[in-house]
Amino acid sequence: MDLSGKKVMVTGADGFIGSHLTEMLLKKAASVRAFCCYNSFNSWGWLDSLPKGELANIDVVTGDIRDPNGVRKSMEGIDLVFHLAALIAIPFSYHSPDSYIDTNVKGTLNVLQAARGLGTEKLLVTSTSEVYGTAQYVPIDEKHPLQGQSPYSASKIGADKIAESFYRSFDLPVTIVRPFNTYGPRQSARAVIPTVIIQLLNGKNQIELGDTSPTRDLNYCRDTAAAFIAIAESDKTAGEEINIATQQEISVGDIAQEIIDQIKPDARIVTDPLRVRPDKSEVRRLLGSNEKIRSLTSWRPSYSLKEGLRETIEWFRKPENLHRYKSDIYNV
Repeated sequence: MDLSGKKVMVTGADGFIGSHLTEMLLKKAASVRAFCCYNSFNSWGWLDSLPKGELANIDVVTGDIRDPNGVRKSMEGIDLVFHLAALIAIPFSYHSPDSYIDTNVKGTLNVLQAARGLGTEKLLVTSTSEVYGTAQYVPIDEKHPLQGQSPYSASKIGADKIAESFYRSFDLPVTIVRPFNTYGPRQSARAVIPTVIIQLLNGKNQIELGDTSPTRDLNYCRDTAAAFIAIAESDKTAGEEINIATQQEISVGDIAQEIIDQIKPDARIVTDPLRVRPDKSEVRRLLGSNEKIRSLTSWRPSYSLKEGLRETIEWFRKPENLHRYKSDIYNV
């Protein structure tokens, strides 16, 4: 699919990955509609930080992904949908699992129903590497068993399976896109990389973290956005589940140390018991296979971890960005 001139909608465009994807779609000359979460502040999330010239070219609509009527209305006239809207924080899913089912499962169903009824040409549903749970073998390919180790991951498994059923039952042209951990500018402080960066930039010498032994496969945000676009452009991806992964792993402790080395080498890591996840819920190892995405698209990672972290740190150094974050609390 050539995206130039296509009418494209991004749900969750106000969020971290969604805002980067929206920017990249504009550069592809797509006609972009951004579905943002309605709120009384009239905030469009990270889209508000874009240059006015870019924002003027985006058709912003607000609504609630849990509302089927609003979702369907927003998708009218759209050729391609990138569905990213979701609740994603794992610790908060321990506290409020009902909201994850309503948003992630029912919200995805609303998008699928609308796409089926409106005859949408293509739909990409965003999954997560968390659906795999702790690796039973590596690299984790798309045939790896699924395991709900948190209410969040369970809700995403449910959303994935509903999407799969619409492809098999109704021949809906849907693709399940499964990014491994993404990081970069605009990421929320519930994630480990922003947590470390904002603590350091706010002068702390003791960096509070949970368990530092788990490993992750980290994608820089622009690589993740480029992968979404490559999957949309390919004519081989309908009905597929596709990982976005670098096929490299690093421990949380080593990630934190790399950031410390770049910002404040004399800082040290301490364990905060409040940040340690329940043992059976912690995903110990994630290392993804990118063989499938390489075979179906032209996508390849462009950023090394060191390069991506350097760009991320420089973004956080800007006062107008750093002041948005609260370094003195544990963000769930």
